[in-house]
Amino acid sequence: MEDRVLLSLLEKNARRSVTDLAAILNESEENVLNMMTQLEKDKVINGYHTVINWDKTNVDHVTAVIDVSCIPERDNGYDRIASMIYAYPEVDTMYLMSGKTEFLVIVSGKTMQEIANFVGSKLATVENVTGTTTNFILKQYKSGGIVFDQIDDDEDDRMIVTP
Repeated sequence: MEDRVLLSLLEKNARRSVTDLAAILNESEENVLNMMTQLEKDKVINGYHTVINWDKTNVDHVTAVIDVSCIPERDNGYDRIASMIYAYPEVDTMYLMSGKTEFLVIVSGKTMQEIANFVGSKLATVENVTGTTTNFILKQYKSGGIVFDQIDDDEDDRMIVTP
């Protein structure tokens, strides 16, 4: 059994049972369970998540994408700075980027003010951070490959492009 096929199936629907996965992969349930356990131990599988459309709930929830500029450290590069930032519970996701800024940080909170306070009192004060740009997410259209509130038009409104 190939890891990538199992991983692809789990990525699309982590709620599939081991029985269903074994049938799809034409493997025994024991083999599938052993492979999943090994992938978890090897940190290839790092969790099973649910994609939530927070706009459909009555929960106060704000997400922001923050560009963070910083100066790398001698001998550590960006890793120690990153570990100081991603240790905050407000930080959901963090990437080292190429381009204008070093990090892309995705944070969640109850209100815009809560996120603003996090940026001003915690993130901006991290050693070697030289600047931040905060962008608040106003509406989420697609996440994790899942489209929210898809328009059910029968017609394709895209313009036809010809060479």
